[in-house]
Amino acid sequence: MQKTLRKMSLGIAASVGMALSSAVAWAETELTMYYPVAVGGPLTKVVDGMVSDFMAENPDIKVNAIYAGNYNDARIKALAALESGEPAQLSVMFSIDLNELRELDAIVPFDEVVKTDEEKAWLNSFYPSLMENGTSVGKTWGIPFQRSTIVMYYNKDAFKAAGLDPDSPPATWDELVDAGKKLTTDDGSQWGMMIPSTGYPYWMFGALAMQNGEVLMNGSGDTTYFDKPGVVEALNFWKDLGSKHKVMPEGTIEWGTLRQNFLEGKTAIMWHSTGNLTAVKNAAKFDFGVAMLPAGKRRGTPTGGGNFYIFKKSSEEERAASLKLIRFMTDPERSANWSVQTGYMGISPASYETETLKNYVKEFPPAAVARDQLEFATAELATFQAGRIRKSLDDAIQAVLVGSKSSEEALEEAQALADRILKDYR
Repeated sequence: MQKTLRKMSLGIAASVGMALSSAVAWAETELTMYYPVAVGGPLTKVVDGMVSDFMAENPDIKVNAIYAGNYNDARIKALAALESGEPAQLSVMFSIDLNELRELDAIVPFDEVVKTDEEKAWLNSFYPSLMENGTSVGKTWGIPFQRSTIVMYYNKDAFKAAGLDPDSPPATWDELVDAGKKLTTDDGSQWGMMIPSTGYPYWMFGALAMQNGEVLMNGSGDTTYFDKPGVVEALNFWKDLGSKHKVMPEGTIEWGTLRQNFLEGKTAIMWHSTGNLTAVKNAAKFDFGVAMLPAGKRRGTPTGGGNFYIFKKSSEEERAASLKLIRFMTDPERSANWSVQTGYMGISPASYETETLKNYVKEFPPAAVARDQLEFATAELATFQAGRIRKSLDDAIQAVLVGSKSSEEALEEAQALADRILKDYR
């Protein structure tokens, strides 16, 4: 009896040992990935689903996908993890975090991670406009994932009620003002338009500046142009929409509640990220349209959103596994599905050649607006010491909108601060 029990014990021990060996063999590499959500909605479920699918196909790689809040939260948490004893290996972070991450020596260029010709071809497969915020000093540091342009959502039912053609949204600043006046009701229940000025006001301002023929910074991220006459004019126009033309509320407009204001009919037009598209499509109780932003001297929008980065504090095996995950999540078919589920853009021409996006764009044309607008897109504001400079510009914009400073005064102050900060990087 004792011999039998001993044999059973040895057998169980051997089985447990084999199981543990198998587990080790099938979980050779473990990755931690932080990611943000900037526009709300069930995006965490979409990301987590993609990660689960990846692990099912790659049982030798375990991925801990951690939702980190908005973009600023994600940056703070990812950088804090790098300083701790448990750093992340990769993260989705602002595309405009690139210069800061490079300065901190926190990331590795993908050029040093890709090995095969196929991987090198993948590195060059994305829309060039989206790569402007992912490349620097001749290397690729960020790979597009949840990327966007600003688009104009408009309530077609409100257009009809105001005697406007619901299939001809305003294409110029003058048309925007004229339509806004007709769409703004006397009782204050509906505004003609709203542009958010909290959250990411510098992003919206980048659109207005470009529409007036200007950009906010140079390609090296060491010089800004906040006080140029054309940039000042753009901020004056934004202010005038509320204070002079009365088509928009005066003061600041909240980023986080604007989508709900649009859905509730409190504004007939909103400028917002294409990342809101699916949420608006699913929730709107009225017929709506999506259009490119209107032109001043020209059309224009900055790109926006998040890129994948691989952190330097990772082993060769972890970098290879991270690359495998990033390639999986940016695959054209998955990028197409991501676009349908969220409203973010397909990030490569190949994604729009999939049957998924071909069919979706055919049945829902607004899904192509953000992509088509890339023709008129510029890089999002990205400098060294980006957080300080963005905050200074945000503060300047808000000071003008609430009436505490003139556009000239506020932008001159923001430019002076940027010059002091960036002079050592030139």
